[in-house]
This record gives sequence, C-alpha cells and structure tokens, in this order.
Amino acid sequence: MLLKIAKTTALIALTATVLNAGDFNAQAEKDRLALIKYFEAKFENPEKDRNTFFPYSTDDELKNNIIGGLKHEDFALGNYAFSKNGKASYDEIKEFPPTEEWIEVGEELYNKKFANGKSFANCFPDPVAAGSMYPMFDEKRKEVVTLTVAINDCLKANGEKKWNTSKGKMPTLQAFFVASATDEEKIVDVKIASKAAADAYERGKEYYYTQRGYLKLNCANCHVQGAGQRVRNESLSQLLGHTTHFPVYRLKWGAKDKNNNGLGTLERRMGGCVKDEGQVPPKAESQEMRELLYFMAYMSNGMKIDGPDFRK
Repeated sequence: MLLKIAKTTALIALTATVLNAGDFNAQAEKDRLALIKYFEAKFENPEKDRNTFFPYSTDDELKNNIIGGLKHEDFALGNYAFSKNGKASYDEIKEFPPTEEWIEVGEELYNKKFANGKSFANCFPDPVAAGSMYPMFDEKRKEVVTLTVAINDCLKANGEKKWNTSKGKMPTLQAFFVASATDEEKIVDVKIASKAAADAYERGKEYYYTQRGYLKLNCANCHVQGAGQRVRNESLSQLLGHTTHFPVYRLKWGAKDKNNNGLGTLERRMGGCVKDEGQVPPKAESQEMRELLYFMAYMSNGMKIDGPDFRK
C-alpha cells in the first residue's frame, strides 16, 4: 500500500479536494496509518519475509541481527530499533549520554539577556511547549514554522543576529527545549487544521517521494522501501519516528567539530541526506525544507518525543 502512495504522490498533491473543517488531515492520517502498517508488516518476521522485504540481507543478518515483531512506538529509535548490535551499542552510550552538558548550556542560552534586556523566555515562556509544538502551520502567516525558524524570528525581533541553522547555539538551545518536552513525556502532535496546511503537507510529501538529482533517488528509496537494508556498514533507518529525537549528537559531527559539539539540527541532517542522494538540498529556512519537515513530523504523530538523542 505504501508503494502506491509513493507512485501517486505527485497526482495527489495536484488534486483539489473538498474537505470539511474537521477533515483537513484526512489524507495525512491515511498516509500515517499506512506507514505504520507497512513497517509493522516489514519487521513482523524478517527471516520469513526476506523475499518481500529483505532480498539483499544475508542469512547471518536475518538470524542474528535484525529484530522482528516491532510495533509502532519501537520505531522511534531509528535503526537501533531493529538492529541487535546497534541497540547494544546505543544502550551502552545512553548510560552516559553525550547530550547532557549541552542541555545545561541550552538552558543558559534560554535565560541569557539580549541587548534590549529581554531573552528567549519572552518568546518561548514555556520550554515544554517550545520543544513539542514545532513544526507547526501558522495560520496567520500561512506557512510552516519550524523550531529553527521560530528561534531566528525571536532573535531578529529583538535586534539580535540570526544563528547558524545547523550547529552551534541553535541545536544547543533546541536541546534544552526538547529535553523539557521529553521529561514531560510529550508526544509528536502535528496539526493540519486548514486547506492551506493540508496543501503544505502534500508539498512536503511530494518532495519526499519525488526522484531528483543525478542519482535519481528520493527519500523513500532509502527510508521506506530500503529501511533495514545495509549500505556499507550501516543499516538504513525508517521514516517512521525520524523527527522524534532531534537535535542529535552524531559521532561523525563531533569528530569534525574542534569544540567537540557534535550536536546538529534536523535541518542539518536532512540537508546532508539530500546531498547524499545527489541533489542540491533546500536551504534550512526555505519553504521546501519547512514543508518537508512538516510532512515527516506528521508521520511521527503519536510517538514520544525522546530528544536530544545520539546517532552515529
């Protein structure tokens, strides 16, 4: 069923649909439920269903590494959800998570005064809400607003310079917000409450499933059909749950950062992923990127927020 979604996305995005006020998320909800059904079926019994879902996996992988019987909430862990070896390493690292110190630094940034005497607390009086309400569709602005955009809007409104959207202060402040939401056991709850919001969702979905670049790949090739398959020494993670844990600390980023702050935003990760597909990634605050993240976040609706987290 999910493959049909991938093949018909462009047509769906261009089809005008008359919806009642309470049904603007009807198509998105069908997509989300289909995605859950697809991944639960894919990982129900990987060894038995290898010809359907895992034709390139080895006998050893299927017997000794790929975990079966996964359910909706399990997928929030990315490829650690289905990899025994990866999960063991993940659990070990989480005993002393590398993100703790940056949550504290993020709280300091939250309370630090701007030149005008105000602070982020004036823009985001409730850190828990800030960590759980984005991305959102702003009905007044008629556009998707991500947490990254909202933070830079706050800086601009207070006469401060905008921050780098990928690393540095941006993911550090986000780490504090998201940790606050995680502590309160908030779930992803993206709203689609208007025709304009539904259209933004459809454009984000279209981007996700449209082949681009010289490699003629789309996001779904790796993270829907290819989820669980191995590329070199890494297993491809699944779309379901992709946005629940950002910002993340990545070993790859930490190794390149002279300050050893390997934290990065969701925009940074998506930009790198799109680049790996042989495409030019959309800019972090562009309409394309915002709507792509809006679609992806809706696919994680109902899942617990568990960031900031660790990934390779």
